Amino acid sequence: MNFIETRGNDGIRPYNVSFSQAILSPIASFGGLYVPLKLPDLGQVFLEKHLGSSYKTMAMDMLLCFGIDIDKDVLYEALDLYDKFDDKNNPVPVVKVKENLYVSELYHGPTRAFKDMALQPFGLVLSSIAQKQKQNYLILAATSGDTGPAALETFKNRENVQVACLYPDGGTSDVQRLQMVTEDASNLKVIGIKGDFDDAQNALKSLLDSDTFKAKLKEDNISLSAANSVNFGRIIFQIIYHIHSYLELVRQGEAKMGEKVYLNVPSGNFGNALGGYYAMKMGLPVEKIIIASNENNVLTRLINDGKYDLRDSSVVSTTSPAMDILKSSNVERILFDMFGAQRTKELMTHLQENNCYALNSEELYTLQSVFSADYCNGDEGKVYIKEAFENGYLMDPHTATCFKANDTCAKKGIKTIAYSTAEWTKFSPTIANALTGEVDTQDIDALQSISKEANVVIPDMISALFSKEVRQNIIIDKEDIEKEILSFV
Repeated sequence: MNFIETRGNDGIRPYNVSFSQAILSPIASFGGLYVPLKLPDLGQVFLEKHLGSSYKTMAMDMLLCFGIDIDKDVLYEALDLYDKFDDKNNPVPVVKVKENLYVSELYHGPTRAFKDMALQPFGLVLSSIAQKQKQNYLILAATSGDTGPAALETFKNRENVQVACLYPDGGTSDVQRLQMVTEDASNLKVIGIKGDFDDAQNALKSLLDSDTFKAKLKEDNISLSAANSVNFGRIIFQIIYHIHSYLELVRQGEAKMGEKVYLNVPSGNFGNALGGYYAMKMGLPVEKIIIASNENNVLTRLINDGKYDLRDSSVVSTTSPAMDILKSSNVERILFDMFGAQRTKELMTHLQENNCYALNSEELYTLQSVFSADYCNGDEGKVYIKEAFENGYLMDPHTATCFKANDTCAKKGIKTIAYSTAEWTKFSPTIANALTGEVDTQDIDALQSISKEANVVIPDMISALFSKEVRQNIIIDKEDIEKEILSFV
């Protein structure tokens, strides 16, 4: 399997690269991204083959269908990391919440968020490649709250790898922040920045594409890569759980093989939704992909109106902070797949230069043939949280956005798989407010309140955070990011 570039080739980089090359150097010509030259066609034969398979068995077969240039032994070792999840036999439970609505719980890994699904195996794969090449790598990560803890967890103490993680100061939950700033492995650096997630992501992309920055690293024999979903090494593992979730509905007798379903995804950087899109292209029976947003609803406007317009927009802090994003990197991969490299380059250049772009009517029709979208504000989300709890289901604010989108976008009679991207423990003050009305509650108090109200246990890895020593307390201006990272390496 070879990978090509979303914005075409600049005549300097190779026209196509291997999987390992794409994940080691994820930024392509003209600032674009890498995508598969061709997706494997799995179809119903693959689904029927794996109806009785374990998650890891099905995942391995899918990875082999991609023909990636990673040793099988490394892939087996990477997939074995799912054994660390709550239930190694079922790392992604799918739960029926109400008629025709099922929640795929992606948060049962070590950092209690869906990023573990991709970053746990990805970290081992990238480190193995670096060791095989006898090359040292600096991994950059920008986080709105979940990528950071998951990246730090997967890369800590791994050989030939250092990680610099950028997060917006004040832009994450307390639990998410503590998961990062209490990390003490010597190969990890956590940097708070005065800004929002888009500032962190813009800095990451700029450094990944900076020849001078890479030259400075090269002086110390260090190469550069990324843990964000700009890296296809993340995306390939995110395709798998969409296939698994569908098979779970069939196994549970809730859907017939071949029956189309909605995939309902809370979306920030669009990697989760992209995984569903690729699964659909590879043969998963999908009616449509529903994109759920919060008040930062740029994706809703894109899908409903065809306009990606940031000119009068700034990131709004919400009760679902992992989705407080305006520049969704993986939309570019959708544009490429639908409209080709030349048009993608035009649109992305226009976004860079004018902070906006617009699809024509034909392009919008194509986009809407696959995607529907709506957004859910914080007050609406809390209503859905309370309603679900009263019906026996405890969920986080990001999952709540899917419930609103399900009500407004899903046709009756078609089943929906909604993706729960984080455990309730990571956003406890919002949930406590929704359930009991309490306000201005500290995370530790809210956790205990919910634990009592819902009769659920706070996981040890969460409760232990509040007694751990803060090891990483740097907060800097955006302009000082490069200097701080170079000082670390």
